[in-house]
Amino acid sequence: MPSRRAALRLLAGAALVPSFARSPAMAESFPVIDDLSRPHPEAVTGTNWELVSDRVMGGVSGGTIVREEVAGRMALRMRGEVSLENNGGFLQIALDLAPGGDSIDASGWRGMELEVLGNGEEYNLHLRTDDVARPWQSYRQSFVAGPEWQTVRLDFAGFAPHRLEAPLDLTHLRRIGLVAIGRAFTADLALAGIRFYG
Repeated sequence: MPSRRAALRLLAGAALVPSFARSPAMAESFPVIDDLSRPHPEAVTGTNWELVSDRVMGGVSGGTIVREEVAGRMALRMRGEVSLENNGGFLQIALDLAPGGDSIDASGWRGMELEVLGNGEEYNLHLRTDDVARPWQSYRQSFVAGPEWQTVRLDFAGFAPHRLEAPLDLTHLRRIGLVAIGRAFTADLALAGIRFYG
């Protein structure tokens, strides 16, 4: 099992030196998952963002993932149409947290912080751990992405298991996904950064 320090090095790379100060008078620096500082589609983790839709299981939802400026900020943007036809109903941008599909230890952190802008719709953040064996399984939490840039904090305690019984094991966190799911709608979600907080 990797130590927390090893996981931080893996996540942030040699250029990021996280600060563990907890004084309210000092600005805190949190381990970054992606700040869009590397060429698209690569994240700071050294892994690539990818677009995944229900077409892998016969659905017809479709979309795009691009890097572009949105409301004055560079962002990763997912746009598309979610359809319930053919038992489908999702569109997501997903990221492995370590090369080779390995897991990391995120147990020292309280949750994840996202900088997002959207179209007023509800989206999910899905987490996958080593306990997740099936494509439809995950740990999920919802958020609304409004039409202005906002910072959304999602506490790990708020993630609910979907179609599995194992509790969320943060010592083996493997993959994340920003997901438009569960109803027919137009998805438009921009992400300017994502990190752990504690």
